[in-house]
Amino acid sequence: MDDPVLVERQDDGVAVVTLNRPQAMNALSIALRARLYQVMTQLDGDDAVRCVVLTGAGERAFTAGLDLKELGSQPGALGAANADGADENPVKAIETCRKPVIGAINGVAITGGFEVALACDILIASSSARFADTHARVGVMPGWGLSQKLSRIIGPSRAKEVSLSGNFVDAATAERWGLVNRVVAPEELLPAARRLAADIASTDTAFIAAYKRLIDDGYALPFGEGIALEHRRSSAANRAVTPESVEARRAAVQARGRAQ
Repeated sequence: MDDPVLVERQDDGVAVVTLNRPQAMNALSIALRARLYQVMTQLDGDDAVRCVVLTGAGERAFTAGLDLKELGSQPGALGAANADGADENPVKAIETCRKPVIGAINGVAITGGFEVALACDILIASSSARFADTHARVGVMPGWGLSQKLSRIIGPSRAKEVSLSGNFVDAATAERWGLVNRVVAPEELLPAARRLAADIASTDTAFIAAYKRLIDDGYALPFGEGIALEHRRSSAANRAVTPESVEARRAAVQARGRAQ
């Protein structure tokens, strides 16, 4: 059998992870979910990897969500996919990965696939990408965070429009609403994601992990508590920063700024 999740490690510290069931629109079968959890856990612990790009095989789908054929044929399959009941939760593995994860959305991201996309830190979409939440039409409540994340990203009114109708959101609308960082032509999707990943991978790995955690932890708090959290962590971390270390990096920062 083909590997349901492919991993390509590059010399610049970037790993490209590809959901690999194109014949089934990369649907999240039990095997694919377990493999994705395994891959993300391994990459989290791999010191050679500093940033991850997550995409789907083929042109049609990032992932069409949970494999509904499998859910209908295997008793208990839905419970196995539920966030609370899953021992190997791929969405949680993406969320907690210390390395930034860039979602390169190459096609449709539907329901559970939408939740996988929302677990990524940064989203770059192909112009052919589309997003949909069909939980209401299937009659299953989301368990991987979609009901809470989407409203915080695009606002509760738009989130209700998307989730209660089950209608698709095209790439241009997703960009306008702030759901994705930017939209590129299909042939530019992976090159754009790889370039951004390489930029991130060129910085200090431990610092990036701490900064990512600060953003995520603070965003989960009320604003005032988030500011206090930043103050506590920055005070502790910056005490260890010496003027000499800042000076040593200043020239490289200025040179990069001129190049951009």
